Amino acid sequence: MAKLALLGGKPVLEMALASYNPMGQEELDAVTKVMRSGKLSGFVGAWGDDFDGGHTVKQFEQDWSKKFAVEHCVSVNSATSGLFAAVAAAGVGPGDEVIVPPYTMSATVMAPLVYGGIPVFADIEPDTFCLDPASVVQNITSKTKAIIVVNLFGHPAKLHELRAIADGQGIVLIEDNAQGPLASEEGKLAGTIGHIGVFSLNFHKHFHTGEGGMCVTDDSKFALKLKAVRNHGENIVEPLNIDDLTNMIGFNYRMTELCAGIGIEQLKKIDQLVSRREQIAQKLTQGIQGMSGLTPPQVRPGCRHVYYVWALRIDRNRIGVSRETFCQALRAEGVPAVPHYVKPLYWLPVFQKRIAIGSHGFPFSVSSRKYARGMCPVVEQMHLKELMYLGICSYELSDPDVAAVLAAFNKVYACLDDLQQFERTQVQQEVLSV
Repeated sequence: MAKLALLGGKPVLEMALASYNPMGQEELDAVTKVMRSGKLSGFVGAWGDDFDGGHTVKQFEQDWSKKFAVEHCVSVNSATSGLFAAVAAAGVGPGDEVIVPPYTMSATVMAPLVYGGIPVFADIEPDTFCLDPASVVQNITSKTKAIIVVNLFGHPAKLHELRAIADGQGIVLIEDNAQGPLASEEGKLAGTIGHIGVFSLNFHKHFHTGEGGMCVTDDSKFALKLKAVRNHGENIVEPLNIDDLTNMIGFNYRMTELCAGIGIEQLKKIDQLVSRREQIAQKLTQGIQGMSGLTPPQVRPGCRHVYYVWALRIDRNRIGVSRETFCQALRAEGVPAVPHYVKPLYWLPVFQKRIAIGSHGFPFSVSSRKYARGMCPVVEQMHLKELMYLGICSYELSDPDVAAVLAAFNKVYACLDDLQQFERTQVQQEVLSV
């Protein structure tokens, strides 16, 4: 049996994995074309033909609408901006509550605070790590204005069920689909089941424009509000005779023509880029079958998982070592395993200290909501003990690379007895050092 690299042996992967790069000549040509045109942005912050941006941005939005079968597509300079715009379009204001998951990138739960809304955390499901509809229902009150659901790691949440809950309560369902392009539930694409969907085009996603995002909706009123928030919407109130001025103060969330040019070409490749991530994940899942105590990503019936990351659960009682020790051994073998995702977001100081905007704690000053540790037990269990992952969209991962990663898993798993002794020694050293 080969000696673990953690204990002085030779690592399986002696060179770092190559960074993922989906760019090609097509994107370079698109950027060159925009540069030669001399028009790097086409937006004007006043009502008119240029309020919606330049030719390339409009073409990208049209192509996206066709690909995702939606009526309206509004490009933005980031998914964060898209989430802020979506919360504004939902009409969230001071004291309104927005149900959010605690396991996501922080921007998801910051969005309500921008408009004085109050994030309310619902727990996640242990198999897919997505928002639990039962917990959502438990947290709905008369103040609930919207739900933001995240299709985490590329697996769709129970979107149709959540949409039915939202419609039944007269609230808006916003999908944060930053990690799930082409994921689906019951044949319907994730990001298009909620009232508003938000996609990311950040550089470490399945396909990207460096920075950027897309908002989609089938509702023309939401679409207009998204455009208003994107581009100084206060200037279009009079020419369009808009009566509802809620959140009509706009920002500059505009996408450049350069990003749109790249996006048009990347969108043409989306099927092959996403399919490759699926193939990698499926090989990894198949490769660890039979390793008791390791639970690979689960896929609900009727769903397509597109694997932004390959997240699995570790049962310490069955493998005999902690998640941290197991990941430490994998990293020593050259596998960039991460032992946990983000902390439950209600642990952040902004919630624990209830300070957000200004010295008086607005908007928490208009709410009695508190954020006690333990309020979402499933997410805390995942964070503290069980979840680990490999960032599939961070690395190129050729077939030989995948085989090497699996060889490392097999090597580490075969040496669990050695890892148990290593862990006991570490504990003893810590005790002696106290």
